[in-house]
Amino acid sequence: MTAPTAVHLPAAKDVRDMLTGLVGRPVSVAPGAPVTPTPKRPVSVAVYVDPQMSVNALCLMDLGASAYTGGALALLPPGGCQDAVEEDGELTTMQVDALHEVVNVLSALFNTPGAPHSKLHGLYAPGDEIPGDLVGMLAAVNRVDLAIEIPTYGKGAVSFVVP
Repeated sequence: MTAPTAVHLPAAKDVRDMLTGLVGRPVSVAPGAPVTPTPKRPVSVAVYVDPQMSVNALCLMDLGASAYTGGALALLPPGGCQDAVEEDGELTTMQVDALHEVVNVLSALFNTPGAPHSKLHGLYAPGDEIPGDLVGMLAAVNRVDLAIEIPTYGKGAVSFVVP
């Protein structure tokens, strides 16, 4: 028996299919800009670990992707999600709970044949302090950066990173 090799980045089509199935509406996915946290641009960071509890993948979402994927999954009113992005600059507790479910389901994108099993270890919501060891991993070059749009909700950006 050989040990699992490495986690592979998901293809844009797989992300589209996963999000479309998850939110029950056609989600458009295209190449996009890297999601990078800044004080004026908070992001959510989902941390995935292997069975030895080593970080093996990250999912970064800007505020739009965080609010709209979670909102669409939980059938929250689009207007409330848009207010969180455009006016409040933060998510409600209900939106964070829904986002947690989204990033938990997205762990399936990393669980491909031959790769070590990945599971969600934690979620840092937009505005949460991200531990220093994770901050260094966010800019890894092994990544895929995507722009997404969820009909009636809005646009956002997602980056998957394998440190």
